[in-house]
Amino acid sequence: MNTPLSRRTAFRSAGAVALATGLAGTAGITEAEASSGKSQPRLVTYPRPADMPTNTSFRARVRTAPHGAWQNLDIWLPQLEEINPTTGVGKVYDSSLAYFDCRGSVEVEVTYLKGGAIKARVRPDALGITPELHGDTLRFTLDEPKDVVVQINDEIFDCLHLITNRIDPDPPAETDPDILYYGPGIHTVTGGTLTVPSGKTVYLAGGAVLVGQVHFKDVENAALTGRGVLYASPVNAILCEGSKNIEVNDVIVLNPKGGYVAMLGESENVTISKLRGFSSRGNGDGIDVFSSSSVVLDGCFLRNSDDCVAVYGHRWDYYGDTRDVTVKNCTLWADVAHPINVGTHGNSEAPEVIDNLVIQNIDILDHREPQMNYQGCIALNVGDSNLLSNVHIEDVRIEDFRWGQVIYMKVMYNTKYNTSIGRGIKNVYVKNLSYTGTRANPSLLLGYDADHAIDNVTFENLVINGTVIADSMQKPSWYYTTDVVQWYANEHVTNLKFLTTAEAAAS
Repeated sequence: MNTPLSRRTAFRSAGAVALATGLAGTAGITEAEASSGKSQPRLVTYPRPADMPTNTSFRARVRTAPHGAWQNLDIWLPQLEEINPTTGVGKVYDSSLAYFDCRGSVEVEVTYLKGGAIKARVRPDALGITPELHGDTLRFTLDEPKDVVVQINDEIFDCLHLITNRIDPDPPAETDPDILYYGPGIHTVTGGTLTVPSGKTVYLAGGAVLVGQVHFKDVENAALTGRGVLYASPVNAILCEGSKNIEVNDVIVLNPKGGYVAMLGESENVTISKLRGFSSRGNGDGIDVFSSSSVVLDGCFLRNSDDCVAVYGHRWDYYGDTRDVTVKNCTLWADVAHPINVGTHGNSEAPEVIDNLVIQNIDILDHREPQMNYQGCIALNVGDSNLLSNVHIEDVRIEDFRWGQVIYMKVMYNTKYNTSIGRGIKNVYVKNLSYTGTRANPSLLLGYDADHAIDNVTFENLVINGTVIADSMQKPSWYYTTDVVQWYANEHVTNLKFLTTAEAAAS
């Protein structure tokens, strides 16, 4: 393991020069903050180590609003993938990423160095950010930290991912015995894996790059946090096995050679917040949860070459039910497969339950999957004798995607992955799900047979291109509600309801 930089050395590094600039720009702090001596900078930028790859499509800078001093942002290079539907070959594209911390409003300026900018878009659309475009340069304001994607001329891959955090009010000291501290610069670990002991926190300072995997194995009360980058070798970047009371916060994962951003197996009480992860190779999932309980994924930005979030039972050496999983406040972009996939893997010999799943306040920016078996921005695909029960989906905004379905529910026996039929899906409540676009294939709700069915599914305030879809809406009497939006539910889907908000409140 490289020797961490000392606090003084870190301050003299390029990253600390940026920090000092931020500290100097403290206009806007309150009188109480100033008098208490606890004032904080309003803007902190971080360096990209010279040996880390960059991209040359964009120049970006940021300043405190409305008239602070501009600070340049270093550009990092995430890689992304697109599958050729004819050959199955994946093409890898270079993209761009920049990040900073802020407190209060900041103004962002982005210049498209390739030229020819005709239009600009800042996503998610739900943020309502309309940039001002002047030639090849655009400006917009963030009133608080938000993760956004800047697209020029509707480019899918040649875009800028802008990652922002709140300023860390109390970063740890390098000398803290419970901290494994990595300062600005590139660090490697012996064997490519950093095994975290119980009671320890791995801290990646802004501008730090840790090359390898962070592994929580049979430990308790441990964490990975900071403002740095985990640059993974061809393995899962973060692996949590048989552990409990684990936290992962704020770090960025670049996975250029494959593997998952994070994988949890047989773990309990795990919170992953503000994790940002990018991948560009086959099976390059975002966060996968196997046979675990009390898991919270909060505020993550995931752009992946396979499922962004997957929730399963047994697979490999992981066994047991999966319960009490919450996915909230996340932004998801699946260049391949599903933004959210649930239920594929389980234990046919000792059937398991996936129970109490909450999906809330999600922006889905894209979904591209040519194979019909693997479509669905949200896919509840239950095989391997799994029973999926008590699913609550609320406040999900789906932007127009390239290829796939809005939602897909299927009790299945997929011989490629399963050794038995899923037992069923029951008690699914979907509230305030909206899709705006024209490219979605019909959504499918498919029970396997009467004994392996989908039961008790309610959509409240389902909005498709501005229209609320409800059983009470005007339509020919012989139409199913699903016919109105060209969805399909087979005879093994029972107690399927589409309600307005008023109808749901009255019921």
